[in-house]
Parts: sequence; structure tokens; C-alpha cells
Amino acid sequence: MVPDVHDALDEMPLSDQPFVDPALYRDGMARYAGHVQVVTTEFEGVRRGVTVTAACSVSDNPPTVLACLNGSNASNAIFRKSGIFALNSLAAHHQALATAFAGLSGVPANERFALGTWTTLATGAPVLTDAVVSFDCRLTEIKHVSTHFVMFGEVTAIHFGEAQPSLIYLDRGFHTL
Repeated sequence: MVPDVHDALDEMPLSDQPFVDPALYRDGMARYAGHVQVVTTEFEGVRRGVTVTAACSVSDNPPTVLACLNGSNASNAIFRKSGIFALNSLAAHHQALATAFAGLSGVPANERFALGTWTTLATGAPVLTDAVVSFDCRLTEIKHVSTHFVMFGEVTAIHFGEAQPSLIYLDRGFHTL
């Protein structure tokens, strides 16, 4: 016998609050699998990189991606100033790199790039040479949404690394796919 969908829904805890509590929202998003990426930029000799899972394709004509960054972190202003960024998709062996660029390993920001090998393509943004794929972008628009800002970038070049298992973040931990 196939269980009734309505019975399953009756068993699920539902919020009766007029808004969703931020902690409850974060618990829900922890169940949302995301491909782990490092967004990078360079401006006047200063490099910045941030681990993200909130990034995706927007369009293929023109090729456009987006990435979301914490707007309350003053260090992220460099992305706006530079007008460029690279979206580097990480592989399973990049877990230490992802942890460092997330600021969770104690590696100072100015030493994080030493954990990988980097090159540049069209824009000059740092591109991880062994990333699964990297999208080199020219920043075309920024939208401020609540605590974060969404960067839209037109892809100017693509670097393909070796095909290898991707690094995924799910249930507050790293996994591979």
C-alpha cells in the first residue's frame, strides 16, 4: 500500500509563525546540497577568496553566473571595487582549501592562496588550476538582498580541469559526488 501524501504532510512539523525563524531557515538550508566553490578576485595587488555554495548559472546567452556573498563582511567590498571575479568549482580533494577560504581553519586570509596553484585568464581574477571548472567573469550587476549581495558576472573565459568527483556541502559537512 502506498502511503497517502496527506498523511506524510500531517507528520511534518510546520511553522505557524508569520515569519520563518532564521535558525529554522538555516536548519532547512543545511539539507540543501550545494556544490562548493571559491569565488576569487584581485584588486591593486590584493587577492580575496570566499567559499560559497550559493552560486549558479543564470544564462548561456550571454554566458552569465551569479554568486552570493555576505554583505556585512567589509573584506568583500573588494569584489565591487575590482569589477571581476572567478567562480572556481571545487573537487573532492579541495576540502582543506574550502575550509580555509571559509575562514574555518585558522589560516590567515593572506596565506590562503598558498594552499592552491593559481593562474589568470581574461580578467585577471585568480583561477584555481585544478578546479573542476572555473568561470572567469566581468561583474555586470550587484543586487543587495537582506544580509547578502548577489554578484552577476558575464563569463569571459572558462578553464576546465580534470573530470573528478565534485565537493558538495550537505548537512553541515563535506561530501563528494
